Amino acid sequence: MKCLSVSQPYADLIINGKKTIELRTWNTKFRGEFLIHAPIKIKDDACERLGIDKSNLRTGVIIGKVEIYDVKSYNSLEELKRDYKKHFATEEFFRHKYGFLLKNPQALRVPIPYKGSLGFFEVKIGSGPSNNDIKSELFDEEYRYQWIGKH
Repeated sequence: MKCLSVSQPYADLIINGKKTIELRTWNTKFRGEFLIHAPIKIKDDACERLGIDKSNLRTGVIIGKVEIYDVKSYNSLEELKRDYKKHFATEEFFRHKYGFLLKNPQALRVPIPYKGSLGFFEVKIGSGPSNNDIKSELFDEEYRYQWIGKH
């Protein structure tokens, strides 16, 4: 399954359904569900600006999944500013020309330790543990719960 690293606190805002546009400098043709990975580095200034306690943020883990249903192209600074309550970006992000439109966020019950990467990257979801490490076991438990055992 595809995955995208999004810095905290923005990753939590996406999974909590408060952030519905993810700004990027690049476009994508991909549509559908993907996992949200929260990298280790937290954007302290964003936490302070948005009143978020950074001690509660999970990092270095996959925290949930969301669906990208379209991409919006921004042609002006005014357009970006109008969507502020959907992306929460400051002026440092206003060079980003594309907004990934997101819906249907779902948090994972158990965050999965994982190393992120740039852009969309593939995360393998197995049907059984591939080895005996805790990461595989957690991923398997979450996979069974989220994608198989919800009925």
